[in-house]
Amino acid sequence: MTELICIVCPKGCHLKVDEENGYKVTGNGCPRGAAYGEKELVNPTRVITSTVKIEAKTARRVPVKTAGDIPKGRIYDIMKELDKVTVKAPIQIGDVVIPDVLGLGVDIVACKKVTE
Repeated sequence: MTELICIVCPKGCHLKVDEENGYKVTGNGCPRGAAYGEKELVNPTRVITSTVKIEAKTARRVPVKTAGDIPKGRIYDIMKELDKVTVKAPIQIGDVVIPDVLGLGVDIVACKKVTE
């Protein structure tokens, strides 16, 4: 039995996941909590937020994030890729900084507009 705190919403339900009975989840206040509890043990994923270098007059770095979930075990690999990137202004929110990062089917996108 594994105990988790659900992060799907601010409520923070205390979940118990029984791996020996088909990942049955208890303690969840909604169906999303049950899905989270099972997924966290079977295939944990995360959204990465970070920054990359930018060539601009008004900023040295621009915030970025993954456009979707990535496998938790690939976080450090993606961070190494972000260290290699330098973008040039102008850049808009949602612009793709790295398409299909590491072949995972998820883009890295800009989270701030930098005009110059």
